[in-house]
Amino acid sequence: MKSARTIPLKEFIIKKNALLILENGNIYWGHGIGAKGRAIGEVCFNTAMTGYQEIITDPSYADQIITFTFPHIGNTGTNIIDNESDMPVAKGVIIKANITSPSNFRSDLDLNNWLIKKNIVGIQGIDTRTITSLVRNKGSINGIIVNEKITDKKIIELISIIKRWPGLKGADLASKVSCKKSYKWKEKSYYNKNYFHINTNKFKKSSKKHIVVIDFGVKQNILRMLADRNFKITVIPLNTSYEDIVKLKPDGVFLSNGPGDPMATSKITNNLLNKLFKVNIPIYGICLGHQLIALALGAKTEKMQTGHRGANQPVQSNKNKKVEITSQNHGFVVKRSSMPKNIVETYSSLFDGVVEGLKVKNKPIYSVQYHPEASPGPHDTYSFFDKFYHEINKVCLLYTSDAADEEDS
Repeated sequence: MKSARTIPLKEFIIKKNALLILENGNIYWGHGIGAKGRAIGEVCFNTAMTGYQEIITDPSYADQIITFTFPHIGNTGTNIIDNESDMPVAKGVIIKANITSPSNFRSDLDLNNWLIKKNIVGIQGIDTRTITSLVRNKGSINGIIVNEKITDKKIIELISIIKRWPGLKGADLASKVSCKKSYKWKEKSYYNKNYFHINTNKFKKSSKKHIVVIDFGVKQNILRMLADRNFKITVIPLNTSYEDIVKLKPDGVFLSNGPGDPMATSKITNNLLNKLFKVNIPIYGICLGHQLIALALGAKTEKMQTGHRGANQPVQSNKNKKVEITSQNHGFVVKRSSMPKNIVETYSSLFDGVVEGLKVKNKPIYSVQYHPEASPGPHDTYSFFDKFYHEINKVCLLYTSDAADEEDS
């Protein structure tokens, strides 16, 4: 019996045309996909088995290179519906298996050509288990994907560049991805009897309320979830003044997800949020929005070793012990020991126990670390948006009652 031919190392490297270089000097050869060129960023990993298009277009991945732990990425292609932002800001992608021809009736374009169109550099044929284990055990690490001609001399130069790259700690990336001017949002979710359905009949059209969404890198499915609940929605840049927000006469304020170090972004938002806290309207936050609420109230945040990125993360309600499966994407977390007495922790992670939700005593202020819009992910936590809806209408009813009492007096 003929033995399989062993490919010499030199020939093996020649056959591969791209590489991943880490700041510790590790080099991984693979095949380039997506845009030509190079991309430097913090290497992280995501454990979701579906939703790679939503993940890549999530603005929270600014300055990050995403390693997908699920080996088959790209086999369902891409489409115009599943984007979470129009212009992705993720730096690059690392995948295990070679991209195959898409096999899905919703596909408009294969992943490779979609990455080229979106100007995202990628690499395939990499042992993603090794990368994942390294990040999990050692913590975040910076790296660069090179999808162009490379020399030994250039590799040495790039390792030096990576070591000098500052990383995400201390970086205000939300200012980079926030919208530059305000806009209205009306688009609702894409309903189909073969997928999922939210009963929108319970959200009465006669009770339409105006909410302001502060954009720190908002995912479009958050806006769709809010539109499903019949809100009038105005999305505003993160540097909008308190006075300009008041002019919009919002019935509620929603703080979006976003990238970067929350401590850095809080230097811009603390003053604004503390003014908004004094107004008796509901304020809800997701992910970075959750962290910014905590920081404005006097808590602190810290960088996690590996972060939470996936679509099967269990959290538990501290009130009734109910467990919900959530979608998550964050590398920073609120420090429990730093939370002031007026903050009540509402949810905690069943993975590592970190803070996953909070509320403010005697104020309609709530936030969660996870992503209740779950794109991709399970739908266990859609009720977060229902609570926002009911909180706004409850407060508005209180205003109406107060006004009636004043007239009677």
